Amino acid sequence: MFAASALRRSLVISCLVLLLSSCGFHLKKASDLPQDLMTLEVNASDPNSALYEQLLSELARSNVQVNKGLRANSPMLRLTSDRLDRRTLSLFKNGQVAEYELIYSVSYTLKRAGEDPIEQYFELYRNYQDDPDNALAKANEMTILLEELRKQASRRIVRELAQL
Repeated sequence: MFAASALRRSLVISCLVLLLSSCGFHLKKASDLPQDLMTLEVNASDPNSALYEQLLSELARSNVQVNKGLRANSPMLRLTSDRLDRRTLSLFKNGQVAEYELIYSVSYTLKRAGEDPIEQYFELYRNYQDDPDNALAKANEMTILLEELRKQASRRIVRELAQL
């Protein structure tokens, strides 16, 4: 009885592994950047921005050497802007805002030696429900959402660099 259930369990697990591998599923790995982007000049229009700090740590996780001083032939990544906008999605019966759509816009430029600059722009969206009765909790939730948007934006920049 025990051997039959163990055999059945191992057969089910083997079938699941076979199904996952045959459907093309692969675990997501770190983006492999081209060799010429493994050493990179990085600057921002606002060097104190939270996205700039997040981007620097994401590049460090991808084993990119970030140069502080300007070098002649080194590629340069410039974080041009990041902005958070919000749009009203719905209202309560009394006219107060019930739900917002957060729009996080990011633009950056990659300049390689001897090539034209490549300018990139993207937007990330999140829905955010507002509750005037819990203003402090909602302010904390907004801070967490904004941090997640910055992380997602920095990861996307690194992924896009791998494709440029």
